Amino acid sequence: MLKKIRQLLSEITAFSAQSAEEAEQFRIRHLSKKGTIALLFEEFKQVSGEQKREMGQLLNELKIAALAKVNELKEALSGQDERLEGLDLFLPGDPLKTGSRHPITIVKNEILSIFDRLGFVVSEGPEIEDDWHNFSALNFPQEHPARDMQDTFFIGKNPDILLHTHTSSVQVRDMETHELPLRLVTPGRVFRNEAISARAHCIFHQVEALYIDEQVSFADLKQTLTYFAKELFGTETRIRLRPSYFPFTEPSAEMDVSCTLCHGKGCNVCKGTGWLEILGCGMVDPNVLELNGIDKEKYSGFALGMGVERIAMLKYGIRDLRLFFENDIRFLEQLSAAI
Repeated sequence: MLKKIRQLLSEITAFSAQSAEEAEQFRIRHLSKKGTIALLFEEFKQVSGEQKREMGQLLNELKIAALAKVNELKEALSGQDERLEGLDLFLPGDPLKTGSRHPITIVKNEILSIFDRLGFVVSEGPEIEDDWHNFSALNFPQEHPARDMQDTFFIGKNPDILLHTHTSSVQVRDMETHELPLRLVTPGRVFRNEAISARAHCIFHQVEALYIDEQVSFADLKQTLTYFAKELFGTETRIRLRPSYFPFTEPSAEMDVSCTLCHGKGCNVCKGTGWLEILGCGMVDPNVLELNGIDKEKYSGFALGMGVERIAMLKYGIRDLRLFFENDIRFLEQLSAAI
């Protein structure tokens, strides 16, 4: 066995390679788990005690020599990889595809930017709320349908803890903690227990705005809405307000804008009316002010809220709301190009 080790040591010391492939074959032949050196170490276990010391030293010397040879070959052949022969390493690489923001994020940021120019400050809050902040402080009677399990996701069958159904709950927290006047815009995800369809989803995004100060009037609300619509849809956009009902505003209204596709002439998107509904609004109900510790005799305010998906559908002519949640790369690429 000593003769075999010395012969192998001589071969390893004298070995040279012309390519990286030959160097790799050398490494596998001698240093792999089933290589020559591993087999010699297996044989070494059977060697008698008298020869163990001399043979063990020689085996270690053999292994060190093999490792040194492999490192020497790698260093010598590092600039001679055959796979690089004939390649121009100075050519520019293939361009990487860059991603883009999701259309919902783009529209949400555009809405927030408009309100920022009006002096509104962004405020965000928790998605898991209690009954007070989501309903009671907003003047929802105990028998109101929105409290029903069919409309609200409650947490652990606890009727007091739920996923907030609107970002108005964030505004309640702000009324509790902020000094007046308030000029806030609150974006966020909201959750409602609804059947998913082309026009509805159980998760969607809202942006709401709240302004409370002395002598705030409906004229201030209308002026804000007019500016917002023209900034978002174009300077030729017209608005109209229709009477409506919300528990937390009085009077309340729905706002329509002139159809962005037919410019008010009537088409299948606006169902021939020339108008598209985009948001709800109204003057903050005095009961809501009182419930939140605000002097209703001194202060007044307005509130408005819109679904971001709804706005995005109108801006980009999208007919199925579910597309926003499916992450189909074909849809996102097509919409990104349009934006």
